[in-house]
Amino acid sequence: MKDFFDTWKFKILVAVAVFLVGIMAYAGANGRLTAAPQELLGVVLMPLQKVTSALSGGIGSVWEKYTSIDEVMEQNEQLEAENAELRQQIVDYDRIKAENEAYKALARIQDSNTEASYISAFVIGRDPLDEFGGFTLDCGTVNGAAVNDAVISDKGYLIGMVVEADTTSCKVMTILHPSFSAAGVVSRTRENGIINGSTDYAGDGLCVLTNLERATETKMGDQVITTGLGGVFPANLLVGTVQEVVPEQSGKSSSAVILPGADPRTVKHVFIITEY
Repeated sequence: MKDFFDTWKFKILVAVAVFLVGIMAYAGANGRLTAAPQELLGVVLMPLQKVTSALSGGIGSVWEKYTSIDEVMEQNEQLEAENAELRQQIVDYDRIKAENEAYKALARIQDSNTEASYISAFVIGRDPLDEFGGFTLDCGTVNGAAVNDAVISDKGYLIGMVVEADTTSCKVMTILHPSFSAAGVVSRTRENGIINGSTDYAGDGLCVLTNLERATETKMGDQVITTGLGGVFPANLLVGTVQEVVPEQSGKSSSAVILPGADPRTVKHVFIITEY
């Protein structure tokens, strides 16, 4: 269309139209306008009118499309804002639900030991290379957490202990770790031993109670709890259930393989015992 306006044909057409318009204006002013010049002017101006009409229609169509795109973009922005708000509401709901469940668990734990003080904490990080299930909690020294604090599950089972603590977070070593150590006792037989992690059993989520008597009476199904000896862990914390009893390499004692009551590898919420 633009090329047509630059052609000599268009320029001649415009010149003729201007000339005829001038004649018509002069004749009209003197009362001598006839039908013939009017018809001739109509014939000459018709192509120009078509071009003008086409241009007008094209511009109108482009404007309508532009307006439509603008409206669609505005609607998309509104929908994105609404979706973001809904996602935030879901996150808030999940957080409130988790906190509510934690409060209920805390009430149960406090009922079982009214003298102890607890901090509710959520797992916020895990090291995928830690085969013993160590994790990071969202509570630190500002919340009262400290190194050597015992960590238990929502149902009161021993999970591990705090080994590092900064202002807003802390790291936990679980009972599956070979460096973990706590005094334990078989509740039925009252046989004492040491609760340790083991590289032989950690992959299956198991720990051991070592230093039992060679001719131990401990058997599958017995419950293991803490004794409180050493002052790090409170007495009578639940640990887990004996799966089997095996002789130790020295041949002088036995070990009980324990299935923890709470799996440290999958726990999401715990309690830190700060005082007892």
